[in-house]
Amino acid sequence: MLPAKIVVIGAGSAIFGLNTLAALMRSEKLRGSTLALVDRNAETLALVRQLAQRLNREWVADMTITTHTHHNNALSEANFVISSIEVPPREKLWRSDFEIPLKYGVRQPYAENGGPGGFAHAARNIGPVLEIVHAMEQACPDAWFINFTNPMIRICDAIARYSTIRVVGLCHQIGMGYAMAGRVLAGDLGLDVMDSFTSTHASPSFIPGARHIAAQALDRLDIKAAGLNHFTWMLDIRDKQTGEDLYPRFAERWAAFDPNFEPLTRQVFDAFGLFPIPGDEHLCEYLPWLSDPITKPWEKYDVSLYEWDVWGELRQQGHADIARLSEDTASLNELRDADSEGALEMIENIAAAGNHYHLAVNLPNEGYITNLPAGAIVETPGLVSGMGIRGVGVGELPEPVAELCRRELTVTRLCVDAAVLGDRQAALQCLLLDPVITDLDVARQILDDYLVTYRDYLPQFWQ
Repeated sequence: MLPAKIVVIGAGSAIFGLNTLAALMRSEKLRGSTLALVDRNAETLALVRQLAQRLNREWVADMTITTHTHHNNALSEANFVISSIEVPPREKLWRSDFEIPLKYGVRQPYAENGGPGGFAHAARNIGPVLEIVHAMEQACPDAWFINFTNPMIRICDAIARYSTIRVVGLCHQIGMGYAMAGRVLAGDLGLDVMDSFTSTHASPSFIPGARHIAAQALDRLDIKAAGLNHFTWMLDIRDKQTGEDLYPRFAERWAAFDPNFEPLTRQVFDAFGLFPIPGDEHLCEYLPWLSDPITKPWEKYDVSLYEWDVWGELRQQGHADIARLSEDTASLNELRDADSEGALEMIENIAAAGNHYHLAVNLPNEGYITNLPAGAIVETPGLVSGMGIRGVGVGELPEPVAELCRRELTVTRLCVDAAVLGDRQAALQCLLLDPVITDLDVARQILDDYLVTYRDYLPQFWQ
């Protein structure tokens, strides 16, 4: 499969697109490959092309680089398609997904991947993603689709059930599990902790501290986690130096640790006896105990909202960084360690017949978790080789944990069917089974409001 043809859709992404480009261009194994960069924003795409040409020249990547404003012109004979698309404007729509249910007394914990907002978010993105994979069925039917678009479970489920394209979903959230484990076991393992790491929330103020401790923990610990994306559970944790089973010590240290650190994770661990990996911010989306308007549990657990304005500004800064780095006078050193969040590892090891163990992959369940439905999108460790990508079988989840996951998988299937078919009844059932919704009439009101507000994005419901 070498040299490979790699298509990056959403190449103008301010953060992900830049890191993915740099990671692919520095790869020794991929030298001489073809890199097709796709973005609907022609102005941003021109900047990315300029930077890609500079990297190609100065890093001697020997790649053929093409740019396209539509994926149809890029897909022919591709081996890999990387997608991180979002229907714009990202932050504005996300805020709207959160605010519309407020009119009917429903306060979601986060509104990105679960809750009514998870339905709206998925429904908008499923159409454009399926347009891409259906084009792939004609242009490159054997290619792998590497997905980074959220809601991960729902997007991958749509591809797996409504196309013939092979899909894997990649997410870095397991890193937060390593960050939390490293933070709690830092004294035992001699790890350095930054004072700023006091939460796993996706805030620029916390992320550097989380990455700092996670990097150290990854060197020292081996965590096996499985479940669903943003809803995974730590099945095993061991010391890489001694082989010691650290779960008992971790549980002991966690019980004695600051009770204000990830309080929702603490309560769930205590109730179910299995440690949830994602951190409070994502865990909260799939649970029925975070939305009561009377008790306001989001205050008790300090579940903060996404910082829409801050991240919108950072997105603009990211585009400015691309423009700066494309100039010949700017140093490229900051891109040397860029992380593609797993895309590079998938491509190198499939194309060059390697053998790579990946901490977390999202794939259709082929017996990887035996008490979750066959074919449902699950997250487990993965093995990547010339044979493709396979999940690691982990057996059964504890039944109470499995039931939480099964409920979300049912919601996912209804959401996908509704979005693909324009089925209002399936959409209503999706909301009614979601743990955030507690009233039949309110579910109908929220759904009607979403469909009217987003009519231009969701024409399938009006045909």
